[in-house]
Amino acid sequence: MAKKKPILTGPTILTIIRIVLVLPLMILIFQDNLPAKIIALICFIIASVTDFIDGRWARKTHSVTDLGAFLDPLADKMLINLTFLALVYLGVVPLWIFAIVLVRDFAVDGMRMVSAKNGTTISASIFGKIKTMVQMITLALIIFNLNFNNNILSTINIILLYIVIILTVFSGADYLTKGWKQLTK
Repeated sequence: MAKKKPILTGPTILTIIRIVLVLPLMILIFQDNLPAKIIALICFIIASVTDFIDGRWARKTHSVTDLGAFLDPLADKMLINLTFLALVYLGVVPLWIFAIVLVRDFAVDGMRMVSAKNGTTISASIFGKIKTMVQMITLALIIFNLNFNNNILSTINIILLYIVIILTVFSGADYLTKGWKQLTK
């Protein structure tokens, strides 16, 4: 009799922690005091680090689960998109940037669902991983700058947001192209 895989593995617990950290992050980011903003930044950084650890840990220990595979992209989207939305609301990130990020996510997820329905999988690309990493670094720096409103860091953040847009569009086009090729085989 084959040994049954546990539902909650270490990597899946890390993913759940990432989801749970979104709530205090969203509450604290809107507080108008330095300690709350610093704790919001810490929540964001911890959540971001879990994203880099959980997938590698699951693959290395052969503990990839269906639950983890489902929750991981959901956790990423919650963390990134809700943080972008909060920063739009605070007037720090332009709405059009968030709209591009959101449309790309919906388009890629839609293509992945259609591909899955047809029995094919579109795996994560290196461009998507780089995009996520740059998004997380950019969002962390923007949250950091909420505390200090430094002009030099604000300029760096604007440049990083444009890099995020380029990577978002490029990685989205890459996923959609791969998906379209698989669908038309």
